[in-house]
Amino acid sequence: MMEERITELEVKLAFAEDLLETLNHTVYRQQAQIDQLQHELRALRQQMLQSQPAEQRNLLDEIPPHY
Repeated sequence: MMEERITELEVKLAFAEDLLETLNHTVYRQQAQIDQLQHELRALRQQMLQSQPAEQRNLLDEIPPHY
């Protein structure tokens, strides 16, 4: 009886360790993807700032298209 319980606990532990390893791998991949997306976002933000004109435009100064 005691040996069955120990065997059952060992099996459960093996499954738990496998699940933990799988979850760790998933978290690692997701963090790598988040890091890549943050890098791309910074690059896009920098590109957008560089493409803006030096002077700020005021929409009130522009003539609407229907005039």
